[in-house]
Parts: sequence; structure tokens; C-alpha cells
Amino acid sequence: MFRMNGTLYRDGRMVKDCVSRQEDYSKSRTDRVLTALKEICEYMDLAVPIWLQPNIREFQRKSVTCFRSDSFMEPINFDYLRIEVIEE
Repeated sequence: MFRMNGTLYRDGRMVKDCVSRQEDYSKSRTDRVLTALKEICEYMDLAVPIWLQPNIREFQRKSVTCFRSDSFMEPINFDYLRIEVIEE
């Protein structure tokens, strides 16, 4: 099973956490990641962030990245959203 964790941080503390599970292995890994990110953002009532080059490189290397204010089109009330693949 593919699982991805999303965590919101504010002032160095975790304020919200969510895990998305994707069981459809007919989709590519990229599709599963994007679907999981969308589910996490819906749960946390956030707009889906934009993938910037640093996010893409970090996620490709470590399966983890942090989306900061520059990845969102609207102002945010937290420091960053961290996503991490926890099981494939």
C-alpha cells in the first residue's frame, strides 16, 4: 500500500497531521503522489501547493519535501507543509 503523510508546522510545532492511503497500483507513482497530496490538502482545507524545482529535486532524492509560503498562491497561516512517503 502507498501511504503519504502530510504535516502542518507553525512556530516549530506540529499543528495538524494526515495520512493518505492509495491502493490503486494501476496509477503511476507520480499520480499516486499527486492524488495523496490533493487528499491531504482537502482534509487540511488548503489549496494544493505548486511544485517548485527545489521541491521536485528533494522529493525525488528523499521522498520528502516541505512546501513554504512561496508554493502557495494565497497567504498561509502556518510555516510549512511537510509531505513524506511512508510506505510503498
